[in-house]
Amino acid sequence: MAAKRKSGSRKYGKAANKSVKRAMHKRKAGTLKSGKGRHPKVKSREQAIAIGLSEAREAGAKVPRKRTSKKSGARKSTGRKSAAKKGGRKRAAKSSRRK
Repeated sequence: MAAKRKSGSRKYGKAANKSVKRAMHKRKAGTLKSGKGRHPKVKSREQAIAIGLSEAREAGAKVPRKRTSKKSGARKSTGRKSAAKKGGRKRAAKSSRRK
């Protein structure tokens, strides 16, 4: 079961709610972009929510931390180890050995 919070405590602050609401309105209007510069316009609802929450986080609103996946970190570390075991260097091409 999920852990219970104290009564009256909110997971997300009011400022986070406003930021997400603004991002959703921008998405509906077709003016929400995924970054600065020439990035494509946001079409998915989930991405609009993520952009609103990240903006609220930057502004200092009460927003929980981002979730981090444990699998991707494990994959990266094993990839580095296997590269170290192999030697990490590429051999010189055979064509350079020819006379």
